[in-house]
Amino acid sequence: MTSQVMDASAKDSQSRSMSPSPFHPTRTPAVTEAGEHLRRLRRQAGLSQLDLALLAGVSQRHLSCVETGRAKASPATLHALLGALSVPLEHCNEVFLAAGYAPRYAASAPDAPALKMVHDALEHILLANNPAPAIVIASNWDIIAANASVGLLFAMAGVPTSSATRLNLLDTLLRPGGLGDHLVNADEIRAIAWQRAAREALGNPDLAQRLQGLPAPPALAPDTPLAPVVLTRVRTAEGELRFLSTFTTFGMPQDITVASLRIEHLVPADDESWQAMATAYQRVIRNAEI
Repeated sequence: MTSQVMDASAKDSQSRSMSPSPFHPTRTPAVTEAGEHLRRLRRQAGLSQLDLALLAGVSQRHLSCVETGRAKASPATLHALLGALSVPLEHCNEVFLAAGYAPRYAASAPDAPALKMVHDALEHILLANNPAPAIVIASNWDIIAANASVGLLFAMAGVPTSSATRLNLLDTLLRPGGLGDHLVNADEIRAIAWQRAAREALGNPDLAQRLQGLPAPPALAPDTPLAPVVLTRVRTAEGELRFLSTFTTFGMPQDITVASLRIEHLVPADDESWQAMATAYQRVIRNAEI
């Protein structure tokens, strides 16, 4: 998988607490902590014990005992409960450790042979998305792959890119001189990106550290009119290009690295934007054939 926008573009043009209970002295702190994890996650999801028990296929009584530390959940039961709650894999590992089990999920290296099928799928999706831009974003918002149309959009907007360093989406949106400076609705996009990243940073120390080094944008006014979707409006030499965003993630990931990847598709929101991107992409194809 390519690690720079321009490298990806070149390749693409050629061809992701409770206290211990006094009446149960045998309870261990690890079991108690795991139960507290589950109770907190269940409440955050807005589910009752009965709701979660039905979703996970366990009895409500057993769930209650697990949450209060009177029973220790088996690995299979923990897996069922955490899956029903859609808990991120990193947090799942924390709960397994708290219950006294080994972590269940690994984080493979990006170049691990087992992830080849993942990289192949990403390349296929990126290529198929042309002439609409698409990028693969890691958990720290690094852009680890992109299709040719991303490089074209940056060039059309006059945004400088470097093939020597990996581009980070937060950096280019929030720092002066990046893509954010070329957005018609920069305040809106910056505020939304910051809010989303701040939520993700609660469980991501690397992302939290990155946010500390970035300028925080002003919050949107409470009376800001709401549209059906927020458009990314880019100022280019061809005029304003408008895009709406959709995201693709891998279904049923069993690896933390895979689970952290997401593809952002920038879908042109009007005929003019489609035409501008299609014309620029066809120009690249013709040049590659010469």
